[in-house]
Amino acid sequence: MARKKTATTGRSKRKSSTAKKKAVTVRKKAGAVKKTKFTAKAKSAGVKKSKGSKQPGVKKRSGSTGRKKAAASRKTAKRKRPSSLGRPRVKADAKLDLVFQKDYKAREVFSFLNVTTLRELEELPADEIIARMTRPLVETVERIRKSLALMNRCLKKDLGYALEFRREIESLR
Repeated sequence: MARKKTATTGRSKRKSSTAKKKAVTVRKKAGAVKKTKFTAKAKSAGVKKSKGSKQPGVKKRSGSTGRKKAAASRKTAKRKRPSSLGRPRVKADAKLDLVFQKDYKAREVFSFLNVTTLRELEELPADEIIARMTRPLVETVERIRKSLALMNRCLKKDLGYALEFRREIESLR
């Protein structure tokens, strides 16, 4: 291959062999990663397999290994922040009657729960609200079933409960 000379300097466009060597060593240093090999048993025990030769210019760390730090950094990288709703549009101390001005049924629920502010409402889980709201309804239906059973009556498909309740009452007498 013939070398082309530039018009101004007279040098060839190809790099010299020393320049090539320098570029290769720089690339090697930039991409160099210390790799440790593990055997199957050593992996479970966390013991490194020794290579037998020590690398020049590398100081041995006392105490901790690079593996622990890498594992710790991986854990923090994988952890995702819990998604947030963003900046609240209404203050926590806002009155529920003003926030839910047009929703009359919601305002009835708030009065039943005895909460007046958003902060108080946010402290209640949804399941607890449902349990508090349905408990009086369930107790009322139970009283109706018992009253009907005492009068030898029952709701539709509720004959079993009425008969059982009648037996309990008769056993107490």
